[in-house]
Amino acid sequence: MKMKQKIAAAVLAAAMAMSATACGSAGGASSVGAENSAAGKTITVGVAQLVTHPSLDASLKGFQQALTDAGYLEGQNVVYDVQNAQGEQANCVTIANTLANKKPDLILAIGTPAAQAVAKVITDTPILITAITDPADAKLVASNEKPGGNVSGTSDKTPVKEQLEMLKTLAPNLETVGFLYSSSETNSKLQIEWAKAACDELGLKYKEFTASNSNEVQQVTQSMVGKVQGVYIPTDNLMATNMKNVTAVTSANKLPVVPGAIGMVTDGGTCTVGLNYDKLGYQTGQMAVKVLKGEAKVGDMPIEYQDQLDVFYNSEAAAKMGLVLPESITKNGQDALASAASSQK
Repeated sequence: MKMKQKIAAAVLAAAMAMSATACGSAGGASSVGAENSAAGKTITVGVAQLVTHPSLDASLKGFQQALTDAGYLEGQNVVYDVQNAQGEQANCVTIANTLANKKPDLILAIGTPAAQAVAKVITDTPILITAITDPADAKLVASNEKPGGNVSGTSDKTPVKEQLEMLKTLAPNLETVGFLYSSSETNSKLQIEWAKAACDELGLKYKEFTASNSNEVQQVTQSMVGKVQGVYIPTDNLMATNMKNVTAVTSANKLPVVPGAIGMVTDGGTCTVGLNYDKLGYQTGQMAVKVLKGEAKVGDMPIEYQDQLDVFYNSEAAAKMGLVLPESITKNGQDALASAASSQK
């Protein structure tokens, strides 16, 4: 289009027709949305979500809001085909094959296993990913700076050291941190490596406790009692869906819990400093809008991060443990329960 801007006015109409044809053949993954928008067609967005829990749900909500704000209105010119794997990785493969057959204009993949399954099967449709700690480490992109291919999106890389510093503030007697996470989630293992390095810097010891499925979570959490003085949980999907089982044990034993995600605080964690997944989803949606309008190619878009961190605490969870939250947390943060109630109104 830019090369034709200098063509004389007398042949402008013909040039526009030629450029429209060129856009349609220049690589469908990045231009199909622009064609649809220009023709007034309805865009179909396929969604592959790993599991239902507050953080991932917020990511989808934020993504849809960004498209709405850009003029893509559900039921009018955009349709969302939302597929949820309910935490089963085998379902992610089924969803990927289903979306491949349906051929949507764009795909949103939420959660690493869902993104990996979709990216493996679909190479000719733009894929935006979110809630992925390190896309390059997960083999989703060539590099986070230059993704290449048909995948890009946002990372939910968490401020692990700051979260552990918060845990130290909550528990002045903290000597040993219990790391609680899924043994099968790549993102969690990566964050735990960061957490180990942070503990070394902060002079803290640590012990690892892992579960492979929901049935093991409460028992594994119980095994931490008496061995640690505080619990750290990364942005782990298994633990996020089982936070109530986790905090039933930790609350009874007065163990403060700092999880990686704000949604996990809503479900019983003590507090955290972390990402707002609604904002992260919105940021991903803004990237999708550029793709749909033909303003950018997915492979040329670097992975984006969120530079604004929020402090959230759960006053009810703290009260159950008889824990008085420091003013540094309550003054600068928000009560997760109050915030969740407000967003549902």
